[in-house]
Amino acid sequence: GRTALPHNDLPVLIMTARDGVSDRVSGLDSGADDYIVKPFDATELLARLRAMLRRASGRSSPVIAHGDLVVDPASHTVLRAGELVALGGKEFALLMALLQARPQVLSKARLESSLYGFGEALESNAIEVHIHHLRRKLGESLIKTVRGVGYFVPQQDPPA
Repeated sequence: GRTALPHNDLPVLIMTARDGVSDRVSGLDSGADDYIVKPFDATELLARLRAMLRRASGRSSPVIAHGDLVVDPASHTVLRAGELVALGGKEFALLMALLQARPQVLSKARLESSLYGFGEALESNAIEVHIHHLRRKLGESLIKTVRGVGYFVPQQDPPA
């Protein structure tokens, strides 16, 4: 018998010099999620990749809304109750990781690996410091702690 291939949700982008309509249709009908013809601009490629990842995660908009918080990854901006909140790069990355995983608890080790490169010097309390700054800037109730496990952003109740 045949062994079923494992299901893979990884988005597929075809990059090619073949620019005929039949080539594009064939590529998309074969399972590709998007198609880009060489030569292309790197900023367009990155925008297409971001769009594919949003679709794969079930979000049509790049903006993440959570309560009175609005995060725009493309412009690296955070609004709380309509007011711009300045976040450092690591704070922004930590907030994004927590919001994208919500309501899943992320361990300190997982957060460290997503924020810091391999071999990058890291203070033992770096995550705690960033969490403290985020709570100070965005409200104490946004990020919850599960002692000995990690941190999470609770799911918002749907609007009434």
